[in-house]
Amino acid sequence: MSEILIKDLPLEERPRERLLQVGAESLSATELLAIILRTGSKEQSAVTLSQLILQKSEGLQNLNDISINELLEIPGIGPSKAVQVLASIELGIRVVKSSVTNSTESPSLANPEDSFKLLGTSMKHLKQENFIVLFLDVRQKLICKETIFVGTLDMAIVHPREVFRKAIKHLATFIVCVHNHPSGDLTASPQDLLFTKQLAEAGELMSIPLLDHIIIGGDDYVSLKALGHL
Repeated sequence: MSEILIKDLPLEERPRERLLQVGAESLSATELLAIILRTGSKEQSAVTLSQLILQKSEGLQNLNDISINELLEIPGIGPSKAVQVLASIELGIRVVKSSVTNSTESPSLANPEDSFKLLGTSMKHLKQENFIVLFLDVRQKLICKETIFVGTLDMAIVHPREVFRKAIKHLATFIVCVHNHPSGDLTASPQDLLFTKQLAEAGELMSIPLLDHIIIGGDDYVSLKALGHL
């Protein structure tokens, strides 16, 4: 049996045709990955393989950390497809870094108000807690930002090592952490304070200081540094 080609799929499942019709920004991550893969395996379509890749990486937000060995563990993904995926991920990372580095509008995040201006509008309407890390260069200008997790701040879900692994990957000199309280209550929970303490201690060890941990609620924010927790 030959490989399953995207052209062999029903028309509504052909991501290349959908891209031409509605544009790349309208496609899901699964569809974009399927275009990169081009073909499926003997058993799976390219769309299904893409879904398996995203499951393996535990979501799009972690895709840039997937390794070639992890890709090769997926049935239907051989060295050729694994290389295609990794090359595409790396190219995307370089495009983002280049655009931020070369932009004259790359914001300086020297104080909490700057971080609030950057994220306040997009975070105030979120229905779940989002924990975002801002990775900064030596001038405290933004390199990039990443949503590390979505859900209640819980050490069973996220660990400081995940934050600093990404900080090293992005060559960050400093980090600022931001999360929202959908209730609008800006009071830091015991979990907020514990995690802040652990991040600050890990930052000292890694020589990547945590500059601040900001909580956004509605149209306002608090800085845990300003409150004396850093």
